[in-house]
Amino acid sequence: MLDDIDRAIISHLQYDGRAPYTRIADELDITEGSVRRRVKRLIDEGVMQIVAIAEPHRLGFKEAGMIGITVQAHRMEEVANAISQLPEVSYLFQAAGEFDLFAEVFCEDREHFVSFLNNKLQQIPGVERTQSFLILKMHKLSYRWGNAEAPRSLAQESST
Repeated sequence: MLDDIDRAIISHLQYDGRAPYTRIADELDITEGSVRRRVKRLIDEGVMQIVAIAEPHRLGFKEAGMIGITVQAHRMEEVANAISQLPEVSYLFQAAGEFDLFAEVFCEDREHFVSFLNNKLQQIPGVERTQSFLILKMHKLSYRWGNAEAPRSLAQESST
């Protein structure tokens, strides 16, 4: 179970994964050691992970899209496992509705995207059909969830 302090620590780290534990401790009125132990526990228990988030476009991946995938009956796990191994796929989830799976895909250019569809994704046994949705413009990209609020120190910086 997460308590309010765990949630506050996560909220701080969602805004700045490199935030010093001493700053978090000061803002939450707890010790730096307590923050350190809680972060370790949250990571060890798989509640969170701290990673670098790269901007794909700046790394040369100019074509992005969401792909709806219809899977043959009784092959969901097999197909999902195969798709999740493809390096172009950054996000894969099972959904209710018209498509069984959705994959977020980043490719170097349009030619790479077409090659990915024709030579990789649609060649996986059990993939019945795909529908591509090219991302033309990203209006919001956030990895914050729930009621994550900016820590006091960041809120104060943005108001000055």
